[in-house]
Amino acid sequence: MKSDALNQAILQNIIEEFKRRIFSESVPRLIKCLGLLTDEEIWLKPNSESNSVGNLVLHLCGNVSQYILSGIGGLEDTRNRSAEFNEKGPIPASELIENMEKVMSQVSKVINHLSVEELIQEVGVQGFRETKLSIIIHVIEHFSYHVGQISYFVKLKKEIDLNYYGGINLNKKG
Repeated sequence: MKSDALNQAILQNIIEEFKRRIFSESVPRLIKCLGLLTDEEIWLKPNSESNSVGNLVLHLCGNVSQYILSGIGGLEDTRNRSAEFNEKGPIPASELIENMEKVMSQVSKVINHLSVEELIQEVGVQGFRETKLSIIIHVIEHFSYHVGQISYFVKLKKEIDLNYYGGINLNKKG
C-alpha cells in the first residue's frame, strides 16, 4: 500500500472508531440513562464533591465543543466550564438531549472533514498544546469516562442492568 493510501486508510479508521465510540456507543447510552431518570434525579448531587448527571451532560457538551468544534474545527471557543458545574437545574432531560444532539451534529461535520495532514497539527485547547489526533483520543476517553459515571449512578439509583451488550456473548473467545 502506498504511503498516501495508507495515511488515508489510517485517517478513515480513526474517524470510524471515533464515530463508533461516541455516536454508536456513548451518546445512545447517555440518552438511555437520561430516559430512566426523573428530572429531580438528573439534578441530584450525591454529595458536595460529586456532580449531578445534568452537570455531567452539560460538561460533556462543553468539552466536546471546546475540543472538537474549537480545537479541531477552528470555531470560536465560547465555553464557560464553571457554568457547566454551577448549574442547579432542573433543565429537563429532553432539553439536555436536544442540546447534546445539536453539538454532536456539528461534531460530526468537523470530524468528517478532517484531513490526514491535520492529524499531527498542534492547536491550543484549554491551555494545552495538543495534536488533533490527541484531541480525538481525549474526547473518546473523556466522554466514555463520564458516561460510565452516569451509568453507575443510574444502576445505583434504579437497581437495573442497563443491558448495553444485550444479545452479545461476551464470553466468546477470539
